Amino acid sequence: MAALMLISYSCATSSSSMEEMESTKTNIKPLSQVEAPTPDPRVGLEAGLFDAEEASWNMTMVAQKRPPEKYVGVTNSDLAFKGKYAIQGNYNGFLIWDISTPSSPKLVTDFLCPASQSDVSVYGDLLFVSGEGLGGRLDCGTEGIDKKVSEKRLRGIRIFNIDDIKNPEYVSNVQTCRGSHTHSVLKDPKDDENVYVYVSGSAPVRPSEELPGCSDAMPKEDPNSALFRIEVIKVPLDNPEKAEIVNSPRIFENLTEAPNHGMSPADAEQLAQAKEEGAFVAEIGGQPRIIPDRYVQIMLKQVMKEQGKTGEPTAADSAMLRKKLPEIIAERFGGNDEETEGPQRGPNQCHDITLYPEIGLAGGACEGYGLLLDINDPANPKRVDAVADSNFAYWHSATFNNEGDKVLFTDEWGGGGQPKCREKDPMEWGANAIFTISEDNTMDFQSYYKMPAPQTTQENCVAHNGSLIPIPDRDIMVQSWYQGGISVFDWTDPNNPVEIAFHDRGPVDSTQMQMGGSWSVYWYNGAIVNSEIARGLDIFKLEPSPYLTKNEIAAANTVTFEQLNPQGQPQYDWPATFALAKAYVDQLERNNGMSMNSISTVRKKLTKAENAPEAERREILTDVAEDVKKQGNNSSQPQKIRKLRNTLETLSTK
Repeated sequence: MAALMLISYSCATSSSSMEEMESTKTNIKPLSQVEAPTPDPRVGLEAGLFDAEEASWNMTMVAQKRPPEKYVGVTNSDLAFKGKYAIQGNYNGFLIWDISTPSSPKLVTDFLCPASQSDVSVYGDLLFVSGEGLGGRLDCGTEGIDKKVSEKRLRGIRIFNIDDIKNPEYVSNVQTCRGSHTHSVLKDPKDDENVYVYVSGSAPVRPSEELPGCSDAMPKEDPNSALFRIEVIKVPLDNPEKAEIVNSPRIFENLTEAPNHGMSPADAEQLAQAKEEGAFVAEIGGQPRIIPDRYVQIMLKQVMKEQGKTGEPTAADSAMLRKKLPEIIAERFGGNDEETEGPQRGPNQCHDITLYPEIGLAGGACEGYGLLLDINDPANPKRVDAVADSNFAYWHSATFNNEGDKVLFTDEWGGGGQPKCREKDPMEWGANAIFTISEDNTMDFQSYYKMPAPQTTQENCVAHNGSLIPIPDRDIMVQSWYQGGISVFDWTDPNNPVEIAFHDRGPVDSTQMQMGGSWSVYWYNGAIVNSEIARGLDIFKLEPSPYLTKNEIAAANTVTFEQLNPQGQPQYDWPATFALAKAYVDQLERNNGMSMNSISTVRKKLTKAENAPEAERREILTDVAEDVKKQGNNSSQPQKIRKLRNTLETLSTK
């Protein structure tokens, strides 16, 4: 009995000591000491559609779901979230996944309704879907439309009721002159009866015979031109069938053509070789582009069909296509927006407009410019600043930090269908540009960030969509780079963005460029959800590391939402929890904001408080809050000290 008591006592002492050791032992490192894997495991991955080799660092894939058979080979696009569901756009419609168990997402339903690119957003029980492709039909039919003018064509916004999530009901649409490449949904805090949809359409203006009022004349010739403007749709929440365009603001007025860069050495070499081999080359966006073989085959069939021919294309058919190519490209991509004399106009459309209603601003990524818009009057957005950069080719999307005093723009150089992360490609091209925002809403450039692993010529790779991860007091973002994979990076210091995690696959095809990769990736209620263009839906979780601790991840997971849209940025607010307090302590250690002795003491007391009865817990937390308060005057991080103290004081009242 005595021996048993001795053993029990010894075990208790050892356990307590171990617990204390565990509560103070960390491997936290400052971001100046990030040690990325060397050599980079993303280089040289084996190709494959569903069996490509993978590499990851500080994040783990917990689920991968292939699209249903009828969507295989069709581009998956953007994501929106409602409750436990992820809604994934697809050029042929949309898919709804139940992601309540991240390791086992389940397809709830799919809705076949072609009209690229089918970007999606939600508000309440309404689902909004972008349609821009010339083959989109009002009746969602799959047969397309082969006439230049048709009353059956849909180009604009479709509106669905998803109250019954398994059975979406198509309730309405709003037609626009240039269709909807993307859109943004804005809820005005002062208006509970309506939402507003900002529509960006990059396709050519449709004929007025198809939609009255549409004009592709320059504004000086026709003040109602559909060029150089966006559309604002007002949607009555009780009667979405009455949604209509209420304004077409000309937010680009007085902007001239932005400076741009030419071809990279790698592009010039590739173009020369392609021409030598007889490839089809066309001028798109002011630069020669190699037309991918799959599009050449489609255009060849169209040319033959117009001549009443069938069978295999002949040399004469190819010659005919070469002759008609400029006309076909102009029809698909426009080109009627150039002044005949004087300086050329600036952008005539945006790609994305990211809305941040809590600060009354939006970031517009608009061809050659990044814009800052005042959206306090939702139907009348006003431009308050604009920036251009010769290193940027195509401003694609924007993300604010949580405080709203920084904004990050992405450059989709090459349009997303080309390899732009080759070893010789400049790191400033096809990258992110980070700006600070002053109190008078002026943007000031700070630095660039680009996914650092060189990719092959078989991988379309360039900056694309992403979102903030709600790590308290840090600006951390997860971002898509198409077949460059997913990168997680910290841009808290706008002059020194640092990658801290990644995931990548090998190319879809080892012999030629095939579309694939991450279209968009977002953090949503603790999960990182990725829309893979060719492979379906991925879900990841972050792994603790010296650069992002378990406590910081746990604090992020306390931030939840009922819905999230790709171009609608919510403001994060962290509830007072032990995870939040511990995250602040970890950050104080990382940045030398308190002595290690003090940090150790705080950690021990937090551990004790967390396991103590209510009354004792309050007493301990009050005591440790007072200790932390005394550290404030001597700390290099007084604001962090204050946040930690406030968290402890709030916890002590619970």
